[in-house]
Amino acid sequence: MTALGFLYPGHSAEDDYPRIEQLLGSDIRLDVVHTDIGEDAHRVDALLEMGSAGRLAAGVEELRLAGAESVVWACTSGSFVYGWEGAHEQVRSLALTAGMPASSTSFAFVHAVREIGAKRVAVGATYPDDVADLFAEFLRAAGLEVTGVRGSGIITAAEVGTWGEAEVFALARAADDPSAQALLMPDTALHTAAHIPALEKELGKPVLTANQVTVWEALRLTDRRVNAPELGALFKREPIVQA
Repeated sequence: MTALGFLYPGHSAEDDYPRIEQLLGSDIRLDVVHTDIGEDAHRVDALLEMGSAGRLAAGVEELRLAGAESVVWACTSGSFVYGWEGAHEQVRSLALTAGMPASSTSFAFVHAVREIGAKRVAVGATYPDDVADLFAEFLRAAGLEVTGVRGSGIITAAEVGTWGEAEVFALARAADDPSAQALLMPDTALHTAAHIPALEKELGKPVLTANQVTVWEALRLTDRRVNAPELGALFKREPIVQA
């Protein structure tokens, strides 16, 4: 059994995780601990507080006791808001506190884009434009070309969590760019796990979504990969260990 740990802020789309666990179809367990979200706002000051070391440390002991082998801070905006260097420091601090390999959803996106061999990406975000632009800056710092950014102006994760299939597909269509090799949808509050193959079929390219890449990153940290086509192109790579 490979146990993976996730620190998830608040309650919005955490039900993506048991769905993904089921789709992995192997001896992999996803342990989700909810961190205190503080003020639910896609605003820089609130996001910096939500991703602070103290808030992340509060959930680590439960994951350690559960036997987690890696931990991912399952929040995109609460990691890229620190900038490239600050996000690295956030992950270093988390790894030291947890005593295990650690990462965040922002770095998961970077590693996932590299995994599928893409260089040019489009972004379809639920965030206000200023926050969405910070994600684009983070991706550019990683050496990626961002062909376009589409924000949605939503302030709270709670509202994002109410979005269904129609809203997810509308955002994906609006954000897609013909020159982009992949579409990124960076919000762990957005339910996407059930829609990835259909999104990829419609757009004709890989679609990377926040909870999907977060789980893939936790697997990567444990040198474990699983072939799970129901989770999109990212999970169709040849696995290191076949489940």
